[in-house]
Amino acid sequence: MMRALIVDDEPGARAELRALIEQVGGIEIAGECPNAVEALQAVQREKPDVLFLDVQMPVVNGFELLAMLDDDVLPLVVFVTAHDEFAVRAFEESAVDYLLKPVTRERLAKSVEKLVRHRAPAQRPPLPSPPLTRVPCLAGKAIKLVPLADVDHVRSSAAGVYVVTAAGEFLTDLTLRVLEERGGLVRCHKQHLVNLERVDEIRPGEDPSATIRTRAGHLVPVSRRFLATLRERLGL
Repeated sequence: MMRALIVDDEPGARAELRALIEQVGGIEIAGECPNAVEALQAVQREKPDVLFLDVQMPVVNGFELLAMLDDDVLPLVVFVTAHDEFAVRAFEESAVDYLLKPVTRERLAKSVEKLVRHRAPAQRPPLPSPPLTRVPCLAGKAIKLVPLADVDHVRSSAAGVYVVTAAGEFLTDLTLRVLEERGGLVRCHKQHLVNLERVDEIRPGEDPSATIRTRAGHLVPVSRRFLATLRERLGL
C-alpha cells in the first residue's frame, strides 16, 4: 500500500482530504503538515510514496517546496488547489495529477488510479527541478528564509548543514546537493559550497590546496579535486 503525506495550511482541508482518502482506500496516511517547512522535514523522515500538496500556502508555497526536496526522497506529487490556473504549471512540474477544491470522492479515486499506474519507477514522470530562490533555516523557534543572494557559503558537518551569511550562520534541512544543483552554489570541497558572487580572493596553499576568502571575511577550504573547476568558473 502506498503511503501519503498531506500538506495544506488549512486544517479543515487536511481533515476533509484525509477522510476522502480513507474512503477511497489504497493509500495509507503517513502524516499531515500545515506548512512547507514541516513538510520538508516530514518527507525526509517518513519518505512517503505520495505528496498531496496544496499550491497556495503562506511563506513557502507548494512549488517552492519541490525545489527544496532532494531527488532521492521526492515522492509522486498530486497538487491540490482552489484555482484551476495552477493546473498547467502543476503538470509542468511533473505532477501525476491535480485536484481542484472542493475535492470529490470520484475525482480522488481517479487520482489514486493514476498514482498506482505511476508507482513503478519506469512509469514515473520526470522529476521536477524548479530553481531554488530562498533557503529555509532555523532561527530559534522561528523559520528564517534566507535569499540565495545573501548566502556567503554553506558548510556541512556531523551536526548538519549550515548556511553562512554576513549576519551569521543558520541550520537548514536542505542538502548540499539541492543547494548546489538548484541554488547555483558551487562546490569547492566535499563539505563546502560557495556563492561565487561573494568570493573576494583565493589563497593558494597545500592542504587544503587553496582557501577562499569571502567578502564577509570567512575562510572556506578548496580541495584539489574542485580547484580547477572553481578557477574556471571564476575566469582565473
